[in-house]
Amino acid sequence: MKKIKSPAVLKMRLLPKDEIVNDIKKFRKITSEIINKNDDRLLVIVGPCSIHDTEEWLVYARKLNRMKEKFPNLFIIMRSYFEKPRTTIGWKWLINDPNLDWSFDIEKWLKKSRKLLLEINKLGLPVSTEFLDPITPNYLSDLITWWAIWARTTESQVHREMASGLDSIIWFKNWTTWDIQIAIDAMKSTANPHNFLWINQKWKLEIVSTKWNKNSHIILRWWKNWPNYKKEDIDNTIKILKKEWINTWIMIDASHANSNKKPENQKWVIRNIAEQIENGNKQIVWVMIESNIYFWSQSFTPWIDKASDLKYWISITDWCIALDDTKKLLDTLNKAVEKRKTLK
Repeated sequence: MKKIKSPAVLKMRLLPKDEIVNDIKKFRKITSEIINKNDDRLLVIVGPCSIHDTEEWLVYARKLNRMKEKFPNLFIIMRSYFEKPRTTIGWKWLINDPNLDWSFDIEKWLKKSRKLLLEINKLGLPVSTEFLDPITPNYLSDLITWWAIWARTTESQVHREMASGLDSIIWFKNWTTWDIQIAIDAMKSTANPHNFLWINQKWKLEIVSTKWNKNSHIILRWWKNWPNYKKEDIDNTIKILKKEWINTWIMIDASHANSNKKPENQKWVIRNIAEQIENGNKQIVWVMIESNIYFWSQSFTPWIDKASDLKYWISITDWCIALDDTKKLLDTLNKAVEKRKTLK
């Protein structure tokens, strides 16, 4: 057992300025307006699967921030994931092992991750992250525009309860096979009040009573090893969501198995999605693209490989497309949304 500083203490040392607080409120309002069809832009989550160095992260953020102004029909949010669920074992990203050497200096990264989020928000770029460890949001939630609950934790009662009290957008990914029902159950649970035990900002136990989070939605990954983004897949998902009397907002993951885990295939997924949007589909409100400054990925195992041998701006987890190619895909989506606006 090792003691660490409470969220309250860490936050007092790294408080956001008023303009950052106001920007995050604005970002959250925009995302809510888009998914509630009061804003006709498309939400796009874009960024690295993982980055193993904070300076790399900031370089990417600055480049993405300059790029976003070219796409007025998109609302771009940077993918800034600090934690990764593992099916068995492996590097669990920067919060768990920031030194990449199995030293697990978690407190060090909680400080650095908060500093990094402050810097990215300071640029005027909203961020999204995965909600994996239930304690992490105590340290970071005030700096996040959009939360993700990935496939392996969508069925978790703890995550569903906590999501019901978050004041930002939350999405649930369908199960690792396909099972959309698990994500639907999570959305229903999150849209209702809950009462549960929690550790507060000062490390004291309390009972939390939440109202609900009505801004949850689903993200589609593959279906039994088949892609899950084509028109027939979307139509089938919408039919199920309507039958369940639940919102039909859909996000599509262009990466992972939807691209057959080949980064170059993300362009085919995006082009297919863009065609659906051009033809008037308004249920697709989000798209996620895994992107880094450079193409592909590199292998890394902490107890085998040396962190000093790693190359800059290449993911050490899932494969990513290059930033130059990302720009082309964003342009494709931007034009698709523009065309959709002309439809009656």
